[in-house]
Amino acid sequence: MAFFQNSVLKKYLATQDQILVKEAYTAYQKYFHHPQIRENIRAAKEEQFQEGFLRELFVNILGYTINPNPDYDLTTELKNIKDAKKTDGAILKDGKALAVIELKGTDTKDLEKIRDQAFNYKNNQPECVYVITSNFEKLRFYIDNAVDFLEFNILAMQLEEFKVFWLLLHKENLLSGIPKKIKEQSLLVEEQITKQLYADYSAFKQELWQDMVKLNAGTDELELYKKSQKLLDRFLFIFFAEDKGLLPPNSIMEIVTHWNKLSDLDEYRPLYQIFKKYFGYLNTGRVQPGKAEIHAYNGGLFAPDLILDALEISDQVLEKHVRKLTEYDFESEVDTNILGHIFEHSLNDIENVRAQLAGEVVDRSKTKRKRDGVFYTPKYITKYIVDNTLGKLCTEKKAELEIIDEDFAEGKRGRQKKTIQRLKEKLDTYRTWLLQLTICDPACGSGAFLNQVLEFLMAEHRYVDELESQLFDSPLILPNVENHILENNIFGVDINEESVQIARLSLWLRTAKKGRKLSSLNSNIKVGNSLIDDPEVAGDLAFNWSAQFPKVFAKGGFDVVVGNPPYVRSRDEILDDYKDYYLSNFKCIYEKPNLYILFMEKALDLIKESGQFAFIVPNAWLGIESGKLIRNLYLTTTSINYLIFLSGKSFQGVGVETMIFIIKNSKPISNITKYFTVLSDSIDGIYNSINQEDWLKNRDSFIDIKSNNDDISIIQKISSSPFIIEDKYDVRVGMQAYEKGKGNPKQSEDDVKNHIFDFTYKYDENTFKYLEGKDVLRYGINWSGSWLSWGPWLSQPKSFDQFSKSRILIREITGKFPNVLYASYVEEVYLNNKSVINILSKNNDYSLKALVGILNSSLMSFYHIRQAAKGNRTLFPKVVIKDIKNYPIPDIDSQIFNKLSVLVTEISNFSNHNLEQVSSLVNLLKSKFSIEKPSTKLQNWPSLDFKGFLGELKKAKVKLSLGEEAEWMAYFNEQKAKAQALQSDITRLDREIDNLVYELYGLTEEEIRIVEGD
Repeated sequence: MAFFQNSVLKKYLATQDQILVKEAYTAYQKYFHHPQIRENIRAAKEEQFQEGFLRELFVNILGYTINPNPDYDLTTELKNIKDAKKTDGAILKDGKALAVIELKGTDTKDLEKIRDQAFNYKNNQPECVYVITSNFEKLRFYIDNAVDFLEFNILAMQLEEFKVFWLLLHKENLLSGIPKKIKEQSLLVEEQITKQLYADYSAFKQELWQDMVKLNAGTDELELYKKSQKLLDRFLFIFFAEDKGLLPPNSIMEIVTHWNKLSDLDEYRPLYQIFKKYFGYLNTGRVQPGKAEIHAYNGGLFAPDLILDALEISDQVLEKHVRKLTEYDFESEVDTNILGHIFEHSLNDIENVRAQLAGEVVDRSKTKRKRDGVFYTPKYITKYIVDNTLGKLCTEKKAELEIIDEDFAEGKRGRQKKTIQRLKEKLDTYRTWLLQLTICDPACGSGAFLNQVLEFLMAEHRYVDELESQLFDSPLILPNVENHILENNIFGVDINEESVQIARLSLWLRTAKKGRKLSSLNSNIKVGNSLIDDPEVAGDLAFNWSAQFPKVFAKGGFDVVVGNPPYVRSRDEILDDYKDYYLSNFKCIYEKPNLYILFMEKALDLIKESGQFAFIVPNAWLGIESGKLIRNLYLTTTSINYLIFLSGKSFQGVGVETMIFIIKNSKPISNITKYFTVLSDSIDGIYNSINQEDWLKNRDSFIDIKSNNDDISIIQKISSSPFIIEDKYDVRVGMQAYEKGKGNPKQSEDDVKNHIFDFTYKYDENTFKYLEGKDVLRYGINWSGSWLSWGPWLSQPKSFDQFSKSRILIREITGKFPNVLYASYVEEVYLNNKSVINILSKNNDYSLKALVGILNSSLMSFYHIRQAAKGNRTLFPKVVIKDIKNYPIPDIDSQIFNKLSVLVTEISNFSNHNLEQVSSLVNLLKSKFSIEKPSTKLQNWPSLDFKGFLGELKKAKVKLSLGEEAEWMAYFNEQKAKAQALQSDITRLDREIDNLVYELYGLTEEEIRIVEGD
């Protein structure tokens, strides 16, 4: 989106004292527009004008008080909290940095260079919200994240721009949080606009298609739907072009008005016929005396289309919906990012239409987004990836050519011609190199990455122009550089025809200029199956990369590959024919294909040697068994520069945690990989680093991004144990009760839906207590009261001994350190589902109870979250059967094993008593006050004080008299004291168990401190 929504910005601008603003602008002009002062500022070095800049702009114009004056709110050189580095300045509120200021001289042309430095300062100031960077000529203003900013030309602001500058940066406004309020309200308005625009856009497309079907009998309905999309694309381009001044304003509504007049004059013509004529002008151009000139903008969008041009469309549908859409301000309210989200949602529509035409019920959980893995990538991710791949190549090339901003800032006066010529040749060489770069997204979707690449390259060309301008005072600006970028630098492929159409449209909207023809993107942005080149398998979608892009592959491939490949697993939506092809043509498939892993392998075929590539993918590939071959391939053949773990969700509606990897296609000779976790939209963090070869030492080349070097030495010590659990114990997955078509007799859909074998009581001799994962605690079972009829009628009943012998039960969903695993020893008969793992004895010398202590220990928690594929996820962290089987265990030490067994018996007894104590009070409350579902806090009442306990009772609509409160207070405190005593014993025994486990694995005191400091 634009930095602010225009309507929100206007509202806040109207609140400012206009007289005060104009007085400030006059003072600003007097200083910063003064020709000699401007010249001196441009010539000043960074250190010469830093304090002067702060004083003249922030003190004299914006009203701040600078240190050392009393009650100052502006200071220079504020030190970081965590290290000795200092920012050039900071705006303070209550003595804490609200905004950090990083300054450079005017010889620093590219403010991107200091962005990361400035945000490092921000991240070291906990209360900091704003970042200001400037080279004395330009000033950038950021709110919270490093992606979006407003830029002001400090030496040339006109009044209207200054009003916005004042609104954001004046002391009273900034300290009262007005900029952030404007941003937050803008995001809300953007969300409202997106929803409403999508509703209007979708209604137009649906009614348009239905109208086409009605009036054009005999034409394929799916083809008509695609044509409705193309017609909407044409209208959207026109709405953008009108509001951006590329076409005469309100041209669509003028056509509607003209059409109405023709009807009034009994000269009726179909509205669509008039629109088609206008489309023709946009294809070929119109220059007629007395009429507004219309430039030819065709890049294929407005070219004649035999099917679309021959259709009949009713006037009412067109008039109704173009009136609605023309009301939006496509200049300030709607940008290409908003459209990206709208287009992403619209991709579901065609899938629904296909299902509708086939007479199928639409499965909302398997829309086109999910089936093809289509999700719109947020801008902060696309920007970070492009900056650190394409941007890295550009930085390296500028360093190789020794392009230094300061050399050009000196200009040509008093310098030798050879020096000027040498500098000019550097720029020419760099420009030529830029113009031949090739960047590809092999799963381009609706074009988020392609748009970001375009934005980056346009900025890089402007940077070259600025350096040339400084050198000669008369810039040579390359004409039509945007078109050159589109036609020569940017490449994309996607399996969805609709996505490709949208990607082309978004690029056109971003680059269209008055009087300039749109680039033809048919040769660069293509429809195809990026993974399959065999027409017998993929039909018309088969895509041979070398044949489609021969010039690129004649040079060895693409310079940069970026993207967000689809996240589709083999058990989801990959056709059987495709699976066979993948198994025959990809070397990194292990057991089951996963599309994003196939794309990761394919990227190596597309990228030239020493090229850069980066994807955002699920983080599961770092540890899952089906990812071990791609891990090994990457670790042995590429240089992995960065692994960035994105904690939590990165995409709406995607239930996986994601990560970014950034890789150079070159042999990893002692390559050091940096890795870190980010928690916000601003991708930065404190790096850990490791020689990537070290990961090859792990089982299945597991890539552990949780550990530092100290952690790794402990992991290696644990892993050096002579056995794994599977060697000494029998590890089994739980049963599955229901599945259509399984069991004897086979279960029906109704059987599965109605859970016909579930009971709330013991129905007969084949009915047994039934556990789910939530029932398994550390050292105890909290049975929920469920029963299940066991026998061959179940889908996967397993053998009965699994549920009747002495055994360990482990809950699938894990907890937080130090209590990650939930394991309990049981002897009673319990059936359990697959969310519980069972461990039975294989060798009587190896005690089950001792193993429970090991599994529940802090050390095994430490090991699990670093070595289990799904162990350190934020969303549903798990332990799976393969993890359990492969946990290392030491050789038997009878003395320690016996002690562990005794302690596990004791702690289990205390845990069961504690559970009974807690449950007893909860059951009393349920019975006495008829509370059907006690709150989570009530169920964990020992963690409450009596006031909190009363508060939870009130929420449950329980009213107590003063006398009753007094009675309950005495009873509550008595019961809490008992529960706390039990918990104290549990904590003591937990500690004793931990110490025995440390001894068993041979940890030193220093290693124990590392584990417990996790």
